[in-house]
Amino acid sequence: MGIHITDYVGERIRAIRKSKNFTQEQLGEKVGLPQPYIGGIERGERNISLETLERILEALESTPDEFFRFYNDKYFSEDERAKEEVIDSLNDLLSRRSIYDIQLIQQLAYNILVTIDSHIEKR
Repeated sequence: MGIHITDYVGERIRAIRKSKNFTQEQLGEKVGLPQPYIGGIERGERNISLETLERILEALESTPDEFFRFYNDKYFSEDERAKEEVIDSLNDLLSRRSIYDIQLIQQLAYNILVTIDSHIEKR
């Protein structure tokens, strides 16, 4: 049995909101909802409409495919949640850059990972 969709939606909204350094209140202001309602969504206590989810995704500058990319995972460990938040944060940073910058960063990341992997193999 997997995670309930209301829990998943709440966890993803919280992760993306935090990666963008928004408070619940700031997100609520952007979508016209009170902070306690946002908190209820994030805790999985609110069964929101697709229209509300769409407004939240627009406010968070997220797309449905980004939002639901981890949905098939049955359970989230703390490590997976932390990893998801870092990936969201990196995605946010990269989305503001030019394609040239993104390609340069991708090449640098690749080179760093090759170096790390080669050091691990030598141990």
